[in-house]
Order: sequence, then structure tokens, then C-alpha cells
Amino acid sequence: MTNFVVNEFQMGMGVMKKSLVIKHSIVVGGHKTSVSLEDDFWAALREIALRDRTTLSGLVGSIDSQRQHGNLSSAVRLFVFNHYRQRIEAEASANQGAWRATNETHPGKSTD
Repeated sequence: MTNFVVNEFQMGMGVMKKSLVIKHSIVVGGHKTSVSLEDDFWAALREIALRDRTTLSGLVGSIDSQRQHGNLSSAVRLFVFNHYRQRIEAEASANQGAWRATNETHPGKSTD
């Protein structure tokens, strides 16, 4: 694996840090390829694969087959970003539904 530093910063626990991009080798569709990702994106991708009960190769192969343009590394970053954005939106929607249910069952009850 090859390491190199990009002149971008990422937020990590409230601290700005340089973004270390690491080249990860992976087999996709029977062919060895590589994706250059920050550790946080690689860890998130592994977490998604684990939750979906699939392999990293299978998940990256799916991402690769669905991308319309751009390089594979960018497609993986966008996939991870969209995955977590959808989770946040689903949780917000569920919380809003729970709030509505509580207020409908107890009308006039203050939640302050």
C-alpha cells in the first residue's frame, strides 16, 4: 500500500487533521484494482459491507457497476457519504414519527 498526504483537511473529533490517503488493493470482478481512500472512508466501507453481509470485493464491485462517471475512488466516497446521509435522514424521520405519536397520545402535554 502507498501512503500520500493530500492538501485537504477533514474534521475528526473536532480537530482539523491532514487527510492521509491510502491506496488499497482489491479484487473486483476477478481483476485486481486499487482505490485510494482515507482511513475513515475505508473503515466505513468495511462497516457497510459487514452490515450488508457481503464482502468488500462484492460491495466495491456493485459500486463500480453502478457508477456513471468518475473514478472508482470517488464513486466509493460518494457511496459511503450517501449511505450515511440516508441513515441520518431515516433516523430523523423515525424520531419525528415518534415525537408525533407521543404528542398525539398525550395531547396538550408539554415536551419542554
